[in-house]
Amino acid sequence: MAEEGNESNKIFYNYTPNEIVVEENRFLRETIETLQKELQKYKTTPLIACEIREIHGPHALVKLPNGNEFLVERSTELNDIKPGDYVLAEQKNLTLIRKLQSNKKFDVEKFVIIEKPNTSWDRIGGLQKQEQEIKEIIELPLKNPKLFEKIGIDPPKGILLHGPPGTGKTLLAKAVAASTNSTFIEVVGSELVQKFIGEGAKLVKEIFELAREKAPSIIFIDEIDAIAATRIDIGTSGEREVQRTFMQLLSEIDGFKPLDNVKIIGCTNRKDILDPAIMRPGRLDRLIDVPLPNEEGIKEIFKIHTSRMNLSKMDEEMLVSKMKGFSGAEIKSIATEAGYFAIRDSRNKIKEDDFLKAVEKVKIEDEDDSYKKVFG
Repeated sequence: MAEEGNESNKIFYNYTPNEIVVEENRFLRETIETLQKELQKYKTTPLIACEIREIHGPHALVKLPNGNEFLVERSTELNDIKPGDYVLAEQKNLTLIRKLQSNKKFDVEKFVIIEKPNTSWDRIGGLQKQEQEIKEIIELPLKNPKLFEKIGIDPPKGILLHGPPGTGKTLLAKAVAASTNSTFIEVVGSELVQKFIGEGAKLVKEIFELAREKAPSIIFIDEIDAIAATRIDIGTSGEREVQRTFMQLLSEIDGFKPLDNVKIIGCTNRKDILDPAIMRPGRLDRLIDVPLPNEEGIKEIFKIHTSRMNLSKMDEEMLVSKMKGFSGAEIKSIATEAGYFAIRDSRNKIKEDDFLKAVEKVKIEDEDDSYKKVFG
C-alpha cells in the first residue's frame, strides 16, 4: 500500500503500468514547461550590460557600469566570451545571459560625424600651396600605395592643419576625402573631453577601429589642442583623464601599419600649445599652415561664393580691398548677408551697396565677438 504523504503513489495507485508511464510523462512535461517559463523570466529585459574582465572556468569576473566588479556565473550556452567582451546579465544575481553583438561600450557612430563628402577642389580658393601639399601627403598614398612600395618608403600617417578660424581647414580635409572616395570621420576634441571624461581613451580606440572597418577613411580631429595640449606633471583628475586620452591617441597613431588606408588630419587654431609628442616624426609631423587669404585669395573665394548669385555691375577691386583681413568663412557670410539685403528690398539682383552693408555688418559682429572674448 502507498505510504502516507507520497502523492505520486496515491495518484497512480489504481493505474496500470502503461497509464502510469503516460501520466508521469505528462507530469514531467508540465514541470519542464513551468521551469522553462521561470527561466525565461530571468532572460527578459531589463538586463544589465557589463564588461568581461577575466574568465575563471564556469565563472567570470565582470565590471559593472558603476565601476564595481563581481565574480559571477555564466550560462552554459555562453562559451565564446573573452576578456573585453560586453555581455548582458540578470540584474538580481548577475548571471551572464548572452553576449552583446558589438563589443563596443559606446555606439561610436552616434558621437562622431561620418560622411562621404562631395566637396571638390574647385570649391576652395586661395589655398593652392596647401592643396598641393595635402594631395602629396594624403591623396597620393591612398590612390597609389604601390608607388611608395616601389620607392621603399612609408607614407606619412597624417598631417596637422593650423591657422586662424574660418580659413578652410575643414574644407581641405573634406576635399581630399572626396577626391579619394574615403569615409570622413570628424571628431571634435573639446566634445570628446567634455562628454566622455573617464572613457575618452576607450572611445579613441573605438574611433580608430571604426576607421579601419570603413577604410579607406580619414579621421579629422578638430580642436585637437583640447586633448593634445602640453602635458603637466601635476593637475586635476580631469586633466589626468585628458592625458590618458592623449596617450591612447598617440598609441593608435603609432600602431598603424605602413600603407594602411586610414589617414589622420589634425586641426587647431593653437599650434603653440600643442605637445611636441604629437608632432614628432612618425606621427602628425607634416605641419601645414592655413593662413588668412591674401588679395588674390579673397578674389578667388569671393568668386566661388557669388558664382550663382544674380549680381549688378560693381567694383570688385574696391570690394576686395574692403574685405582685407577677412577669413574665407567671413567672405562667405558677406555673400549670404548681401543676398538677404536684396531679399528684404524685394529685388532679384544684388547691388554693390548690399555687399558694402554686409561687410560692415560682419565687421561689427567680429568686433563684438572679440570684445566678449576679452571681457566676457
